[in-house]
Amino acid sequence: MTTNTGTGITIPATRRRTRAKQAAIGWAFVIVAVAMIGLFYFYPMAQALIMSFQSGTGTNLQFVGADNYARLLKDPTFLTAVKNTVIYLVIQVPVMIVLALFISVLLNDSKLKFKGFFRTAIFLPCVTSLVAYSVIFKYLFGTDGLVNLMLMNLSIIAEPIPWITHPFWAKMTIILAITWRWTGYNMIFYLSALQNVDNSIYEAARIDGANAVQQFFKITIPMLKPIILFTSITSTIGTLQLFDEVMNITRGGPGNATMSISQYIYNLSFKYTPDFGYAATVSYAIVLMIIVFSIIQFKAAGDRNG
Repeated sequence: MTTNTGTGITIPATRRRTRAKQAAIGWAFVIVAVAMIGLFYFYPMAQALIMSFQSGTGTNLQFVGADNYARLLKDPTFLTAVKNTVIYLVIQVPVMIVLALFISVLLNDSKLKFKGFFRTAIFLPCVTSLVAYSVIFKYLFGTDGLVNLMLMNLSIIAEPIPWITHPFWAKMTIILAITWRWTGYNMIFYLSALQNVDNSIYEAARIDGANAVQQFFKITIPMLKPIILFTSITSTIGTLQLFDEVMNITRGGPGNATMSISQYIYNLSFKYTPDFGYAATVSYAIVLMIIVFSIIQFKAAGDRNG
């Protein structure tokens, strides 16, 4: 027996049954994962969206319409958190991307000895505990911490720098912390991509008289463009969701000078008088910012899919 597909092609019934069986087996393998993703990922997202139009605690939520979204634009603490987070984003992400690119090019040199050691050492911060390394940074950059002690012993500074208690220096401490932790993560992506680039391309460039700088900008950067776009977007998403470092190093201080949007969500839910509805609204503000920044990066990269 055969079946006509409507396109002039007939498929034997046995082959059709085989394909249906294979499809059923495939769905059997993925259905549990799909159900779990829907239950623990998409369902909470939908619930949070509904909650963003409500106000109050989890047991006493009242529908308030778009009042929470109107409140955002008038909330000075939220605007301060957005400003702080954007500062982290604008400074830290470009510095980290450039640093990761530079390190990956150095570690891709075939003449470099102990490459395995250097790659491991630079990537190692990525696998450290967020809380543990944040606490260590807090003590290292304290007024009597090791960083100030070393700088004073080297006569670079005359008195301790208030890394944690001054608004400017506190932001710099947060930026240094997240740069230290995540540079190696991005470096791995670039290093993997560089190892897939044919060395004959660089050899041809050297024969044509291109120096190392010209090779970097004319060959390396264009070849890594998709990876750079990927790491820029993921780094942007991570920075907009910044929480652990701010919470454990500065507690958002001094005077909300380092508070991130995620920490403000935490405060709205557990520190201030609980308002889960407004906290959900702030969380969707992060979603909107991620979408906007991602679109900007796609357009800046000239990606046709953006």
